[in-house]
Amino acid sequence: MKILPPIASTADLAALIARMRAADFVAIDTEFIRENSYWPELCLIQVASAEEAAVIDPLAPGLDLGPFLELLADPAVLKVMHASSQDLEIFWNLAGRLPAPFFDTQVAAMALGLGEQASYQHLVQHFSGHAIDKGARFTDWARRPLSDRQIDYALGDVTHLAALFPRILEALKASGRGAWLDEEMARLTDPAQYRVDPDEAWRRLRLPGKKPEVLGRLRALARWRELEAMEKNVPRGRIAKDETLLDLAAHPPRSQAELSRARGLSAAWETNAIGARLMAALATAEPLHLDPPPRNGWPAPTPNTALVADLLKLLLKLRAKDLGVAPRLIARAEDLEGLAAGARAGLPLLEGWRREVFGEDALALVEGRVGFAIVDGQLRMVSSDPRSPAPARDPIRQRAAGGAGRPPRRRALHPPAEA
Repeated sequence: MKILPPIASTADLAALIARMRAADFVAIDTEFIRENSYWPELCLIQVASAEEAAVIDPLAPGLDLGPFLELLADPAVLKVMHASSQDLEIFWNLAGRLPAPFFDTQVAAMALGLGEQASYQHLVQHFSGHAIDKGARFTDWARRPLSDRQIDYALGDVTHLAALFPRILEALKASGRGAWLDEEMARLTDPAQYRVDPDEAWRRLRLPGKKPEVLGRLRALARWRELEAMEKNVPRGRIAKDETLLDLAAHPPRSQAELSRARGLSAAWETNAIGARLMAALATAEPLHLDPPPRNGWPAPTPNTALVADLLKLLLKLRAKDLGVAPRLIARAEDLEGLAAGARAGLPLLEGWRREVFGEDALALVEGRVGFAIVDGQLRMVSSDPRSPAPARDPIRQRAAGGAGRPPRRRALHPPAEA
């Protein structure tokens, strides 16, 4: 693979991207810092095709990233990344849209039995046997000039990825599980994941109980802090720490003059403009009730719901182990809780391939047709009918081995549709 000098001019970038747009796929990564800002500061972009790789310096004077943003939107080029959520956030902030078509190798690792959050190092080690150096990970990417070590480190995040992606693709095709990834890929490229909504900022906080008045004040304060941090481009904690918001929500000041008594606020808050805006936010607070209607019309949970959900989680763990995939790829906790509560419609685990490899067994468990037992020293599913004491077919192990249960259908990999 040809390694190019760092790209620092629009002309060089346009030439590079013109060649990249002729490739079937391009590996992409970024380096950024956000310790001192609300919005992440993009410091470096790395790109690689099968033939060449380069780093792009977005901090270079006069550099226009337009050609790179066009590559992200090019429907003919698959954009390949690893653990991409923070990179996608940056691209959303830059362009107001997300790369498409798109593929995340960390998501692919879930279907290949490499864990729910396989690291890049682990992926490279697994497929190539190479150990990569991550020692430059926490360097100051905003400082110029970049050192040769920084550039080499950054390039490694895409050169290995470009070499590994065809192998990962072949492994997925061989497993017949490519289509299993569509939902996770679509979730990553859902714009709702990256739109900032100050009204939802309270969900980041540890809730201090369920008193509606306290929760309502906390929601108002979290919205105020989010707006202040966005406008000033500073971390939320620079405006006020979480502990301060919790204290103010539980013990609201009667006037701005009392703000200096709050933990983490200085005497200046008694008279400054930001303190006045805080008090105005508190004045708008309305009670927040955390008793939403049952999700998707599902039955309300009962005292036994959590116990049944725990059994389903055990079943999921066993099933995922036999299939060699990450449990989250098959079912999420909220869906297990819905099934335990009595829901049958609107559950992904009861649709398509998920029903085939897990949903049917999960239904049998919650409906009392099977249970768990130790058979020959192993945990198995057995019939719960007292008239049939002998172990029933073990649907988990027979499906995993291609036995009496139908094996999962084999479908070809295809990138998720553009969000």
